[in-house]
Amino acid sequence: MKKIGLFYGTATAKTAAVAQKIKEAFGEDIVDIIPVERSDEKEFNAYDHIIAGSSTWFDGELPTYWDETLPELATLDLKGKEVALFGLGDQKKYPDNFADGIGILARAFTERGATLIGKTSTEGYHFSRSEAVENGQFLGLVIDIENQSDKTNERIRKWVKQIKTEFEKGAPSSDEEFNC
Repeated sequence: MKKIGLFYGTATAKTAAVAQKIKEAFGEDIVDIIPVERSDEKEFNAYDHIIAGSSTWFDGELPTYWDETLPELATLDLKGKEVALFGLGDQKKYPDNFADGIGILARAFTERGATLIGKTSTEGYHFSRSEAVENGQFLGLVIDIENQSDKTNERIRKWVKQIKTEFEKGAPSSDEEFNC
């Protein structure tokens, strides 16, 4: 399998911990962790397979480090790149914008031509609204450490198994069902 670039912000400890768990779940040395606040065009262009992660702040906003990176991302041609997204959210305190960061990142990557992989089921979550949902599925892996920390490791394990397969065979058809 080709090397995978995993981009996340180092300023948020919980997102950093999830990023590390994702890297470890691959079980082989194919994931390079790149702090998004220190990344540039060269790093994004270096990988055909990308994992990008973010928490969601306040009322559905990206953390500052991603906000500062999006303008540069908007200048890239990401055609041919496959991107898997993960995000953290709190479904009890923020049920009206739960894990919106995934939806914001999904738009940013797909507008530049990237193909999203790693969609997951919304089953088992309780929220009102989320920009991370499209056609009844999350656009990536959603982790709620605040309310469902006991499910984190299993969700990561299943998702990594899923995206390994998707990276190896290409993006899934839109009617495939994922249950992470």
